[in-house]
Amino acid sequence: MAEVMAELAGLEDPKARAVNEKHGDDHGVNLGKLRALAKRLKTQQELACRLWETDDSAARLLAILICRPKAFGRAELDTMLRQARTPKVHDWLVNYVVKKNPHAEELRLSWSADPDPVVAGAGWALTTERVAKNPEGLDLPGLLDTIEADMKDAPDRLQWAMNHCLAQIGIEHTEQRTRAIDIGERLEVLKDYPTPPGCTSPFAPVWINEMVRRQQG
Repeated sequence: MAEVMAELAGLEDPKARAVNEKHGDDHGVNLGKLRALAKRLKTQQELACRLWETDDSAARLLAILICRPKAFGRAELDTMLRQARTPKVHDWLVNYVVKKNPHAEELRLSWSADPDPVVAGAGWALTTERVAKNPEGLDLPGLLDTIEADMKDAPDRLQWAMNHCLAQIGIEHTEQRTRAIDIGERLEVLKDYPTPPGCTSPFAPVWINEMVRRQQG
């Protein structure tokens, strides 16, 4: 544990930290180097749990990469999500751990209804995953109703997650596509988001049309 923490400290780069802090992340470790360290350490669940307990963001990102996602209980993951603090730790925890855990569906349902917008955003991220990979049993028109009613005024991270779900519904489900695009156009969420050349805008109508074009091309 001490060796790993020392190695993480050695990877700290003030320039990387300055960039990350603009996005709300409080670590300065290059993620490529972090992944290389994780590859060397391989899966170590006990070490991962100890790294998580440090409350250090770089240590937590490493913990996520070396843990066994299926080894966590539902309550553990709920606690971890609420402890995550920073966007990168939150996103990696949802994408690399929760999505692979047998309790993902129960957590999706409970988190989606949570009053904490960051927790609710995790619920929406899991819903987006289901829209894409396992939509059977999802009420897509009902999801669009909620997005239409709540997305415009939702806090940033929750808004981002709902917008991703809106785009995914439009991309994957032809019968809902016109309505998804219409909701995006009326709400104008992320319409003016600065998008680098060569990247797709997160504005849902543009995003949907571009991904559909690629699928058909």
